[in-house]
Amino acid sequence: MLLLSPSSIFAPLSTSRIRPSPIKSMALNRSSSAPPQRRNGMSALEARISLVIALASQTSSLSQKLLTELASETAKYVLPKRIFESRNLEEALMSVPDLETVKFKVLKLTDQYEIREVEPYFVAEATMPGKSGFDFNGASQSFNTLAEYLFGKNTKKESMAMTTPVITRRTQSDGEKMEMTTPVITKRAEDQEKWRMSFVMPSKYGSDLPLPKDSSVTIKEVPRKTVAVVAFSGFVNDEEVKARESRLRTALKGDAEFQVKDGALVEVAQYNPPFTLPFTRRNEISLEVEMKQE
Repeated sequence: MLLLSPSSIFAPLSTSRIRPSPIKSMALNRSSSAPPQRRNGMSALEARISLVIALASQTSSLSQKLLTELASETAKYVLPKRIFESRNLEEALMSVPDLETVKFKVLKLTDQYEIREVEPYFVAEATMPGKSGFDFNGASQSFNTLAEYLFGKNTKKESMAMTTPVITRRTQSDGEKMEMTTPVITKRAEDQEKWRMSFVMPSKYGSDLPLPKDSSVTIKEVPRKTVAVVAFSGFVNDEEVKARESRLRTALKGDAEFQVKDGALVEVAQYNPPFTLPFTRRNEISLEVEMKQE
C-alpha cells in the first residue's frame, strides 16, 4: 500500500500545471484592449446648460449694444452743440441738442434780431386742436401724432431720426403752401383760429419720405425763404409770443434793407426736450421778410 504524508496531500499545485483555456484567454485580451464606448450626442441637462450659456452671451451682447446706443443718444442732449451766434448773456446760456436741424445762412445780425436765408426742407405737420397754439393738451396730442409717424406709423414702417426744432405756426387758409423746418412749427390761421405743428424731416430722404398712415398728418415742402429771427429762453406761451412778435415787427420797421413780407405770420421754433432747464432752452420766433424795393 502506498502511504502519503499529510504535507503531500495539501501541497499547492505547481503553477506550471494550471493553464488557462485558450478561449477564455482571448476573451480577456479583447476586453482589456477594447476602447471605452462613446455616447451618441449630449444629455438633456447638457443641452439646457449650452442653451442658457448661448442666451446669456446674446443677452450680454445685446445689452452692451443698447447701452452704447443709449449713451450715444443721451450725449446728443447732454453735450449740446453751438451753431448760433450769441448776441447777449441770455443767448450764451442757451443750448440745442446735437441733432440735425434746418440749414441757414446769417445775412445780417443786429442787437434785436438776425436775418437768415433758410434752405428748403420738408416737414410732417398736423393741425392742432383748440384755439391756442401752446395749450398743453393740444400740443401734446399733435406732438404724439407726429412722433408716431416719425417712429414707424408710416407706409414703410420705418423709424426716422428726430430733428430740431419743433415748429408751431399760424395758418392762413387751406390753400396755403406750408413751409417746413426741423423744429416743430405751430402756426395759427387768422381766419380759422388754427395752429399747426411741424416736425422737420431728415434731409437724407428729400421728397422720398414714407407716407403717413394717419390722415391727419401731411407732408409738405418749405421753399427757400428769408426770415427775421429773435431767440429767447424759458417756456413758450401765447402771451410771450404775442409780445415778442409785436416787438419784432416794430424793430423791422426801422430796418433799411428788409421789411416784413405781406401776409407773413409768426412761427415759433422750439429746440429742446421738456426736461431742459428753462434758462438753457432755445426758442425762436420768426417772420418772413423780403428786401426793400429801392
